[in-house]
Amino acid sequence: MSDADAAVTRAHHAEWARVVATLTRRFGDLDIAEEAAAEAFATAVERWAADGVPPNPGAWLTTTATRKAIDRVRRENKRADKQQAALTISENDPPEPPGAIDDDRLRLVFTCCHPALAVPARVALTLRLLGGLTVPEIARAFLVRETALEQRITRAKAKLKAARVPYRVPSAEDLPARVSAVLVVLYLVFNEGYLATGAGTDPVRHDLTAEAIRLTRLLHALLPDDGEVTGLLALMLLIEARRPARVVAGELVALDEQDRGAWDEGLIAEGHRLVRERLATGVAPGRYQVLAAINAVHTSARDVRDTDWSQILALYDQLVRLDPSPIVALNRAIAVAELDGPEVALAAVDRLAGRLAGYHAYHVTRADLLRRLGRGEQARAAYDKAIELAGNTAEIAHLTRRRDRLG
Repeated sequence: MSDADAAVTRAHHAEWARVVATLTRRFGDLDIAEEAAAEAFATAVERWAADGVPPNPGAWLTTTATRKAIDRVRRENKRADKQQAALTISENDPPEPPGAIDDDRLRLVFTCCHPALAVPARVALTLRLLGGLTVPEIARAFLVRETALEQRITRAKAKLKAARVPYRVPSAEDLPARVSAVLVVLYLVFNEGYLATGAGTDPVRHDLTAEAIRLTRLLHALLPDDGEVTGLLALMLLIEARRPARVVAGELVALDEQDRGAWDEGLIAEGHRLVRERLATGVAPGRYQVLAAINAVHTSARDVRDTDWSQILALYDQLVRLDPSPIVALNRAIAVAELDGPEVALAAVDRLAGRLAGYHAYHVTRADLLRRLGRGEQARAAYDKAIELAGNTAEIAHLTRRRDRLG
């Protein structure tokens, strides 16, 4: 890769969202903003190789994209209102005041994750407009056809336009609910990368986890006092820190078997710092903050035998009050097994059968508890069901090995 190509790649990661957001504010059209930004980056590939990388790549890209957007609007004579708007835009507008671009990106985040859209559409639009991922990349990540993904994005843009969704940060009273919608999307993106689904899919999609972390960092920079934004960022960092030890030779490695020396100490330190910052505020934590605290306890133990399971159980008790879902109850049972034994935990897990019978992690947990109780045939049947339901090749390899080790 040439120096110019490397500079374009870096600029794409750093500036794509800024450019798209700025153009969306100026032209009020997501299609124009996205296409003009793409054209600007394509031009950069040619021009920077010939003329050298400009001193301020972000400003160069924004100016170039703006000119391309103006040219496009002028060509579309049938859009009289946009034609007139384009004629009033000067290519030599004064620079944006400090902070304006950050505000534009925040507006774009909330636009992509508007409640008017279904969650899959929010995910696709966020990755396309904020993350700059291509349609094929997003389609591969979520195991849908490219044509279907393209239609999903197109319909989402059309729905936002038809509903006249304002391109702005929500009002103070609407902000908490809207932030929650954004965090749901970012966590879904991260989880798909953390344990990717589908045959032939890489078991861990680092590109997706990195993208989710990058977008969450952006949101945290724009909303530094929001506890749940901070909590989600800490949670992602602490989980991502374990990635180097999670898959070895194509097989998933469970937390209790991981080489903790391979964990990323820098990410762990940053995640712990964010958790401590939220604790210091004295404000009651939300769901993501409690999940981050649980992961902080896990990553504080240099050996699995040093894990403070009493603290983890207390945190799960707190989480159950915030999120009384069967999945939280299932994870709580794992901590119960460490403190009160597998028999007590198994009784709690079996009570979840009606709601989690189709969830592979339910059968994984049950199989492990049955194995620990020496109930080999039942454990084998539970492992078989977990393997049948698992959608990740590395996890299937891990479960198969555990099943085959049974007496």
